[in-house]
Amino acid sequence: MPPDVRCQPFPATRLGGSGIPDFLELSRVTTPIADTVENAIATPEKEQPYGALGLKPDEYAQIREILGRRPTSGELAMYSVMWSEHCSYKSSKIYLRQFGQKVSDEMKTRLMVGMGQNAGVVDIGEGWAVTFKVESHNHPSYIEPFQGAATGVGGIVRDIISMGARPVAVMDQLRFGAIDNPDTARVVHGVVSGISFYGNCLGLPNIGGETVFDAVYQGNPLVNALAVGVMRHEDIKLANATGAGNKVVLFGARTGGDGIGGASILASDTFADGGPTKRPAVQVGDPFAEKVLIECCLELYRDDLVEAIQDLGAAGISCATSELAANGGSGMRVDLENVLLRDSTLTPEEILMSESQERMMAIVAPEKLDAFLEVVGKWDVETSVLGEVTGDGRLQIFWHGDEIVNVDPSTVAVDGPVYERPVAYPTWIDALRDDSASALPRTSDADTLRAQFLQLVASPNLADTSWVTNQYDYYVMGNTALSFPDDAGMIRVDEHSGLGFAIATDCNGRFCQLDPYEGAKLALAEAYRNVAVTGAVPTAVTDCLNFGSPENPEVMWQFSQAVEGLSDGCLELGVPVTGGNVSFYNQTGDQPIFPTPVVGVLGIIDDVGRRIPSGWQDAGENIYLLGVTATELSGSQWAGTVHGHLGGRPPAVDLGQERKLAELLHAGGQQSLISSAHDLSSGGLAQALAEGVLRFGVGARVWLTEIMERDGVDAATALFSESTGRVIVSVPREDDVKFRGLCEGRGYPVLRIGVTDPTDAALEVQGLFTVPLAELRDLSTSTLPDAFGATVSEPAL
Repeated sequence: MPPDVRCQPFPATRLGGSGIPDFLELSRVTTPIADTVENAIATPEKEQPYGALGLKPDEYAQIREILGRRPTSGELAMYSVMWSEHCSYKSSKIYLRQFGQKVSDEMKTRLMVGMGQNAGVVDIGEGWAVTFKVESHNHPSYIEPFQGAATGVGGIVRDIISMGARPVAVMDQLRFGAIDNPDTARVVHGVVSGISFYGNCLGLPNIGGETVFDAVYQGNPLVNALAVGVMRHEDIKLANATGAGNKVVLFGARTGGDGIGGASILASDTFADGGPTKRPAVQVGDPFAEKVLIECCLELYRDDLVEAIQDLGAAGISCATSELAANGGSGMRVDLENVLLRDSTLTPEEILMSESQERMMAIVAPEKLDAFLEVVGKWDVETSVLGEVTGDGRLQIFWHGDEIVNVDPSTVAVDGPVYERPVAYPTWIDALRDDSASALPRTSDADTLRAQFLQLVASPNLADTSWVTNQYDYYVMGNTALSFPDDAGMIRVDEHSGLGFAIATDCNGRFCQLDPYEGAKLALAEAYRNVAVTGAVPTAVTDCLNFGSPENPEVMWQFSQAVEGLSDGCLELGVPVTGGNVSFYNQTGDQPIFPTPVVGVLGIIDDVGRRIPSGWQDAGENIYLLGVTATELSGSQWAGTVHGHLGGRPPAVDLGQERKLAELLHAGGQQSLISSAHDLSSGGLAQALAEGVLRFGVGARVWLTEIMERDGVDAATALFSESTGRVIVSVPREDDVKFRGLCEGRGYPVLRIGVTDPTDAALEVQGLFTVPLAELRDLSTSTLPDAFGATVSEPAL
């Protein structure tokens, strides 16, 4: 794709003739008389299209019981989106409570804002705070890949703005179908173009993420987007509407027909066999409008002109009004006709459900309203005063003087249904686990090992991802300290002190399919380790839990196990979950995706000048392996790529050892003893060595004999095992004694396994094979271009 495509006008969204999806036409008011509260009382038996809006019969009955009457069409619209799986977490709440229950004093030390707000906030020192969160935009990105992915970035960035922070970086976690499936190219091109278009136009660096190909995601690709922002402690904002008489103000883009039903219909249901059959409008994004909105909000914060703020994402005005009122324990009166529209034909119900992008809702004190309007006017941001906060605990919405909504906002935003879905141990999992990779043939033949090594290097999930990442700008703003292809992204927060943060996201769906409890802990451990190898101290967690249908008892077993594993793991590591997202219904027919609990870990580094890159740059340095190698090949890339196999148990993870390893790496970084560090995960030692030599084009000579002798493993296992708690580091020779002493003093296993060697541009595994760097690079960098076209040669600007 030519570089200039990224900032061209975006493709049109697929809408029906009216701009509204056909099945939502049922919610239009077909009578000239508005469906008012008075009318609802007078016509209790009126049939309502609750099923078309995603509500179950018992949920509709519950709404009638709460209200003591039938809902108006406007109330029905609000409940349908706010009680959707995507917004209410009705199937996951009982499990997610563990994140708030399994908390130690250590985990509270730096946590400033936890779950329940738009994003979590962590104290990183020197009066600075970081807010970060990851969310899904999966189904929209299958139906309309460009806009689905673009608006996923826009939505998560607005979550960060709403906390009072300046967004400083984004990341993405992508999972596509098989690389050779004809439909994969459509989704890949659209998603990557949408992410790069939106993020690049916002001027935010994209500093990391994941790209995975697997046939299990063919009909349900995953597009998870993460954003990070920074602020001073005193600038934190919360989404709580308080203070009777304060004004409710909507500002940003006008409201249109895009995205109606996105939360309640698209995101909260499975696709039928053969692909999606329900096509509600996917939101349309405008990054230039969002860039202006960012600067406008920051000026409003600077001048202390807002009491509270909420972004409008999923469920739109329904969400913003009900959550602000519920969080503040107050009431609210809104005149809906004051909403500025792009489409004058929209009904009140559609205005309430619209998920049009680039909109914010603020609570403004009356005496500050003129100053507020002056700022938004300066930025040319359209604004309308919708109403005011009341003290009666009711959310009342009027349409040209007629009351169309009168509800307790808590019943909409907080006290929705809570389900204890049936849970069933999978009938197939024991047979899968019994099929261990230990039965697969492992060769000691040098030529065969070389061929398998190169097969892995060129495989879609281990190959170079520059085709994706070169479309992103990862240096804009000038504070990027680490980015692709290092193990974690790193951003400088304070240019005077060098204070910064590192962040990494990880998940291995193959491991989670074998054991969702251990798989979630493995995802946590890998993200934790990827932050640790940069020299940062892992501090906090966000997650995006992607699963199949919650109405499938086996999926609910997987989900319950993953949440338990992640919450147990966070408690053991002493890192809190600050917030996140659940994405259910990633299922086509009766075939769910692999459990994919993406885990993001944020770490703090006191000076980005002491960051540790992932590859070595100098000659004659010693290469050390930290950790122990076991025969753990089940679920590995070697088993999948070489043998087409998935079965057995995933590698064991010792989180106590992971913590000890992170502390060792931090100490080594503080003392400047380590010149590079790279974790061992997918592809094992072989892949880590390949990435190490390719990072800066400096070769290496390594040997496996000491690993094989100490750990009792064969050569194939030494190369391809995915045992945890392992890192390769390079150490300057003058620091060798100090580094060994550091490892011995902390009791962490260490072996010298090689030396960096720029005089021979190759990776030599002594006694087995040698691969020239040119051959290695050609194999690694050709896989994605062969499938999707030429790679952009330079990062986008």
